[in-house]
Amino acid sequence: MQLTFNLDWLSAKGLPIIGLDISTTAVKLVELSDAGKGMLRVERYVIEPLPKDAVTDGNIANLDQVAEALRNAWQTLGTRARNVALALPSSAVITKKILAPASLKGLDLENQVETEANQVIPFSLDEVNLDFQVLGPSPASADDVQILLAAARKEKVEDRVAAVEAAGLKALIMDVESYATQTAYEQIAHLLPNSGASQTVAIVDIGAQNMHINILHDNDSVYLREHGFGGNQLNNEISRRYGMTSDEAETAKRKGTLPESYDMEVLQPYSETLAMEIGRALQLFTTSTQYRKVDQILLAGGGAMIPGIDDVVAQRTGAPTMVVNPFANMAVGPKIRPQALTADAPSLFVACGLAMRRFDPQ
Repeated sequence: MQLTFNLDWLSAKGLPIIGLDISTTAVKLVELSDAGKGMLRVERYVIEPLPKDAVTDGNIANLDQVAEALRNAWQTLGTRARNVALALPSSAVITKKILAPASLKGLDLENQVETEANQVIPFSLDEVNLDFQVLGPSPASADDVQILLAAARKEKVEDRVAAVEAAGLKALIMDVESYATQTAYEQIAHLLPNSGASQTVAIVDIGAQNMHINILHDNDSVYLREHGFGGNQLNNEISRRYGMTSDEAETAKRKGTLPESYDMEVLQPYSETLAMEIGRALQLFTTSTQYRKVDQILLAGGGAMIPGIDDVVAQRTGAPTMVVNPFANMAVGPKIRPQALTADAPSLFVACGLAMRRFDPQ
């Protein structure tokens, strides 16, 4: 899925592009290159922590702090590339599937899409950035094509672009996080039965504040939801039990300096609760759609880095579960420690998908 919200992508194809994921807790940069023979290579990546509340509910609350973190991350990355592909949270984007006559092309098609958008978007078109993609012939009508329409409030796009520009970088692509996860998913689909064909696959991206659930059937997205449970709940419990601030809890968790009782007292109950929340989310999917079961669960995001979480989720849900590593079949550049990349891979899923936009067909 390729949506660019009217940035400079069309005039800049072929340029080196860094994938940038601005999450609640960090900015994450990934740079890929073409290793030849159809293989990609991870050249560099950086995860730069953000100050608390710099980003809240997917919105940039403190532009200066985000820009500074991004500037530091880019300097640490050590690249000459300044062009970035970034994404809006799925919750900030309205998407609709519409029909248009297959005979329409160019400006006529754009005008038709705008007319349809006026009917389905609850904002004035002057207030939104609009993009669309022709998905193909309509299953219901041979004379029509199916079109995916996406709209985002202009200020949501402009806030992210402003942070990028304040860091001395250039935003070329504005994607949607759920589509970026699907792009990264292309790197691991071959690991699934029949490469995901005819399978119902749940990608569960566990962030700090929310779980983002994107369910694919036959490798096409059929369901998007956000659930209010994430990694912050673990930090809150660490803070409560051991008398730490949330920052101290995060640092101790990362460095492995928590008391020996941490696994049994805190981590294990949290993992069980997380698995239960995932099970509830998938039950909501199966009871509200035509799909009766999920064949495979893929765990992404910082919350997927908990050791053994895939086994806990599989046991709770009864569905095969794996932690994603979109870099598993990529070559690794000399500046990267493979062991560290494997550990960080789940939290780099969106950034990887965005970095892959560099290789979109010309």
